[in-house]
Amino acid sequence: MIDSRAAEAGTAIRRRRSCPECAYRFTTYERLEGAPLMVLKRSGIRVAFDRAKVVFGVRSACKGRPVEEAQIDALAEMVEDDMRLAQTSGIEITSSTVGHAVLEHLKALDEVAYMRFASVYKNFDGAADFSRELALLKQS
Repeated sequence: MIDSRAAEAGTAIRRRRSCPECAYRFTTYERLEGAPLMVLKRSGIRVAFDRAKVVFGVRSACKGRPVEEAQIDALAEMVEDDMRLAQTSGIEITSSTVGHAVLEHLKALDEVAYMRFASVYKNFDGAADFSRELALLKQS
C-alpha cells in the first residue's frame, strides 16, 4: 500500500496500492457495509428496503411536473435515511412507515405529486377522498 486517505465525504477509504511483482499501481475503495434495512409488509413477510421502488413511485407521481430527477433521488435518499434512523431507534419499519415518509417529503416538494401519490397509496375511491386529503394538505 502506497497511500491511504478518507474519500467520499468520509464514507469510504481510498487506498493507492502497487503490485509487488509488476509494480502496477491501482486504487481500491473500502466502504462500510451496513446491516440491511428490512421492511415488514402487510402480508407479514420481511423484505429488504429497495430505494428503487421509492424512486419509481415518486417518479410516477411527479410525471409532467417541474421536478428534477436529482430531487427525486434526494427524496428517496432522505426516506431511506429516515428509515435507518427509525430502525436504530428501535422502531419497526413497515411498508406503511415508508409510505408516510414519502408523503411527508413529497408534501414539501410538489403538492400535485403529493396528491397523486396519496391517491394511489391511500387507495382513493372518489372525489370525497381527494377533498379530504386536500383539506389535510392545507392544514399543514
